[in-house]
Amino acid sequence: MRVAVVMPRGSQMSRARPNSMETVAGALLEPSRLKNQTHVICDAGASDPALPNLVAVPDGLSRSRRAAVVARAIEALNPDYVEYHQQLDSSAALARRLPGRVHVLYRHTRIKPARGLVNRIRYGARLAAFDRLVFVSGAARAEFAADYPRFADRASAICNPIDVKGWTADPDDRDKLIIFSGRAMAEKGLEPLCQALEVVLDRFPDWQAALMLGDWDRHADWAQPRLQPLARFGDRVAIHRSASLSKVKAVMRRAAIAVTPSFVAEALGLSALEAHAAGAALVSSGRGGLREASGPHAVYVEDPQATALVEALSGLILDPVARVEMARAGQAFVVANHTPAVRAAQLDTLRETLVARRVAPTVRENLLVQMISAALPLSAPRWAWAGPRPQGPLTGT
Repeated sequence: MRVAVVMPRGSQMSRARPNSMETVAGALLEPSRLKNQTHVICDAGASDPALPNLVAVPDGLSRSRRAAVVARAIEALNPDYVEYHQQLDSSAALARRLPGRVHVLYRHTRIKPARGLVNRIRYGARLAAFDRLVFVSGAARAEFAADYPRFADRASAICNPIDVKGWTADPDDRDKLIIFSGRAMAEKGLEPLCQALEVVLDRFPDWQAALMLGDWDRHADWAQPRLQPLARFGDRVAIHRSASLSKVKAVMRRAAIAVTPSFVAEALGLSALEAHAAGAALVSSGRGGLREASGPHAVYVEDPQATALVEALSGLILDPVARVEMARAGQAFVVANHTPAVRAAQLDTLRETLVARRVAPTVRENLLVQMISAALPLSAPRWAWAGPRPQGPLTGT
């Protein structure tokens, strides 16, 4: 079977500065048993492409022009299965434009609930274009099923993978360092974390902190005042604005403790996977898919306000034996459950099953047509066969 993977507008699949969606797509492709039959469609412009044989769409096209170019690229590849990452509206339009294939939306974040009759109709029409919707955690799938019960049986969950080879370090050999890695915005819990760090760093003067803040340019006006109280600690608090992935890896591999104090229900929480893979002990809010990322191997703070974060961080600092044991268990959990090989096998099985279920009825129906046609007298009009019937929703897995 042939597979086309369509990355969202703006994705270049660059090795130097991959975003989280590009990292996931690349990690899933490398160990895939369908790797040699898969082509990735993305924007041109990467000086060091992360994958070979990318199908590059010219940069700078309007939305409508880009859609036309992507449609032609899909038609030229003639895949049995098309997988669209993230974008709902434009992907649904492409799926409707290219019938006769399996179309799947791979969603990295939640699909917001539809408000009002017009939005419900609009979202319903978009979702109906897909044979399947894949979410990156069981929590994200359950949230979608509650918001869109009509499409619950089309939703599957395949947790994000992480390539542990690039992250793994010894949990015993760590700096006295607390790390936060995430976007510099309120919903990630940055403000109460900054407040907690003031207390913790005063209480434990031999400890330091590093804040790896993504999308800095977009959130600087909000974030800068929250960071200002930490300036009194000087170089004990390192602020990395829009740090590269290589920089995040380097710091995470040294940190004894990582924190994911998100207020929102995370689809999964790639930063939690990274912390575990690197060998850091984790303090987590556990919201959304964060518990699936960590299992029982994190200190969970149900309400990630400053006081609770201080207590959790202080507990790990004061008990280094328990801290290292937790870090080792979390690292082993990620290796056993979240590696690309595990997740790619799940995705490949889903792909093959969806294509087989679409193709199998077509074979049976064509055989039935041949049998009926052969039994008809020559004078009788032949049945003009117009192709397979549309297939209904598939049961969820």
